[in-house]
Amino acid sequence: MIEIKTKQEVEQMKPAGKFVGSILKNLRGMAKPGVNLLELDDYVKRQIESRKGATSCYVDYAPDFGTGPFSHYICLSVNDAVLHGVPFDYVLKDGDLLSMDLAINVDGWVGDSAISLVVGEHADPEDLRLIKATEDALQAGIDQARSGNRLGDISAAIGAVAHEQGYSVNVEFGGHGVGHAMHGDPLVPNDGVAHHGFKLRPGLVIAIEPWFMATTDEIFQDPDDGWTIRSEDGSRGAHTEHTIAITEGDPIILTARDE
Repeated sequence: MIEIKTKQEVEQMKPAGKFVGSILKNLRGMAKPGVNLLELDDYVKRQIESRKGATSCYVDYAPDFGTGPFSHYICLSVNDAVLHGVPFDYVLKDGDLLSMDLAINVDGWVGDSAISLVVGEHADPEDLRLIKATEDALQAGIDQARSGNRLGDISAAIGAVAHEQGYSVNVEFGGHGVGHAMHGDPLVPNDGVAHHGFKLRPGLVIAIEPWFMATTDEIFQDPDDGWTIRSEDGSRGAHTEHTIAITEGDPIILTARDE
């Protein structure tokens, strides 16, 4: 069921989005060579515990696309991992491609966002190009997130950026509705047909999240943790996401990071 929020409810969602955005902004600065993924996870844990009304959307989350409950506070995906990465005892290295996906509930409303970055000073230009493609695709999707357009307009805009940059698109996982729960209707695929699908209207709140892999659109779930999604050919992946609200005018980016 697709939920349409009132203007008041959209306002009530802003603190969650702002909180998620601020944590991701801080994590960007913290993700340096020598830092353990578990340190980043612990930082998120402490931030949530220190915020009144905040709860993790991930701890004990057990959807059908994972194996058992997720037991951490943030998804951290490194190099050939692109989605649902389980934090583990891994020390970041110069040149690693790190994707960080965070969802938090504040006072009953969820904010969901993701960023990708290259750790350290020696970035592979192809990694930077891949990350920028997801960022450009996200912006293209947001540009289409206007009342009167169709859901397919968002999906088609994302897919067009990917194809123009030479990336194929996997549509097994994509964007989604956001509200009192982290995942809801409608699904927002990262490729689609313009002018088709649900008609966008003010009060619709969705997460738009392009994720691409360098040389494939085939994935597999890491059998070691039952969660982490990796590229089939070992190529690197990147993931960028914002929670946005459709209005009568420009969409509102609820998870803006003020960068």
